[in-house]
Amino acid sequence: MPHSQSSAQRGRVRLARGASPWLLPTVATAAVSLARSRRSGRWAAVAVPATALAAGMLWFFRDPEREITQGRVISPADGVVQSIMPWKDGRTRVAIFMSPLNVHVNRAPLAGTVTSVEHIPGGFVPAFNKESENNERVVWHFDTELGDIEMVQIAGAVARRIVPYVPQGTKVEQGERIGLIRFGSRVDVYLPEGVDVAVEVGQATTAGVTRLDRD
Repeated sequence: MPHSQSSAQRGRVRLARGASPWLLPTVATAAVSLARSRRSGRWAAVAVPATALAAGMLWFFRDPEREITQGRVISPADGVVQSIMPWKDGRTRVAIFMSPLNVHVNRAPLAGTVTSVEHIPGGFVPAFNKESENNERVVWHFDTELGDIEMVQIAGAVARRIVPYVPQGTKVEQGERIGLIRFGSRVDVYLPEGVDVAVEVGQATTAGVTRLDRD
C-alpha cells in the first residue's frame, strides 16, 4: 500500500543516515576555514574548495521524502536502467546504475520480511563495468507476496561502503528506506518468473516512485 504524505512532508529533504563519517569532517573544515579566512589569505585559499566540497557532500547525502507509487515492484534506486537480463532460473535481473549525482538511499522494492542481509567482500571497479558483479556488495532477500525477492547493492569505484539500515527479520513496507551506498554504485533487482518488466534500458528511475513491473 502507498504511504499517504502531505505536500509539506513530500517537500522535505533530510540527510541520509550513515552520512556522518564523511559529512561532519568536511562541513567542520569548511566552517573553520571560512571563519579564519577573514584574518588570513592562506585560510581564504582553503575556504573555497572546502566549502565547495561541503556543499557537494550535503547534496550527495540528501534524502528527500517520496510519495510511494502503488505497484507490485517499485524501483529501489534513483538512477538509470543499465541492463535487463533473463536469468537461467526464469527470473529477470534489472540493473540500475547510480551516478554520484543521484540520491543514494535505497528503498524496499516490495513490502515483506527481510529474510537475509549478506555482506560479500569484493573489488571496486566502476559500477557500469560488467566486472562490477564481483565488487563489494550486500545481497538482500525479502519474503513477499510474490515469493522470495533478491536485491543486490553493489559498490562502485568510489563507493567504498554500503550501510544497511535494517537487519534480518525486519518487516518493511514497500518504499521504506533500507540502506545507503556511499558514492557512485549500482543496485540489481531480480524479478520473479512471470513478472513482465515495465522499464527499458536507458530509462531513468526514481526510488519508491518508478514501477518496475507491468500488470
